[in-house]
Amino acid sequence: MDVTTLLSQHWGTLSWFIPLVICISILKTPAAKGYLGELLVRFFIWLELDGKTYHRVHNVTLDTPDGTTQIDHVIVSMYGIFVLETKNMRGWIFGSERQPQWTQKLFKRTFKFQNPLRQNYKHLKALEATLKVAPEHLHSIITFVGDSTFKTEMPPNVTHGSRFIRYIKSFTQPVFTASEVDTLVQNLLDGRRAPSLATHREHVENLKRRSDPTADRQCPKCGSALLVRTVKTGANAGQQFWGCSTFPKCRTRQIF
Repeated sequence: MDVTTLLSQHWGTLSWFIPLVICISILKTPAAKGYLGELLVRFFIWLELDGKTYHRVHNVTLDTPDGTTQIDHVIVSMYGIFVLETKNMRGWIFGSERQPQWTQKLFKRTFKFQNPLRQNYKHLKALEATLKVAPEHLHSIITFVGDSTFKTEMPPNVTHGSRFIRYIKSFTQPVFTASEVDTLVQNLLDGRRAPSLATHREHVENLKRRSDPTADRQCPKCGSALLVRTVKTGANAGQQFWGCSTFPKCRTRQIF
């Protein structure tokens, strides 16, 4: 049987099967999984937080001394500003507040990833600089979605699924007036990069540059060169970081 005849006989099946395979392949990519996780968290926020009290801004890209930083979700309220980092992961999750890297165990495979609390710390500092607010009014939250299970005790601000809602609602003491909340939201909208494909591409390039040990970079505090250094002792021995070349005069350090 010739190939043309064979294809014509099975074209009805192939016409939906091939796109299905392509869609499944795309959905398995880290970028797609991350985006779907963010959409799920957006849905939880919309469903369970009153929009008149909790003002949400999603996909916030801010300028930083070494490029840009991208924040999944910012919620501004009279009770403080909540900064959410979403992780769409499967398997067992191991980690502690002080560990530079956490562990994901998926069947017989083990993967390391950056401590999301440390990742979110940079987001908080960027918001603090943009909005000119006291750091005690900024609250970091990590929310895992997907089929994952914590296998070590996590801090109360590391949550799973929609449980971050309960953490947000645990803050009941007003720290901002209604007028101040409106101003903060407007300043955030004015201070962010325009959410566009160009902004996303530039942020990705900044991430690549920051993780490249051969790239030249300057200290955000004093302007001197940053050098790759290695922790020699303690629990983090062997870990590399960017340190200011004028140490100990300037003690700036940045984790890869």
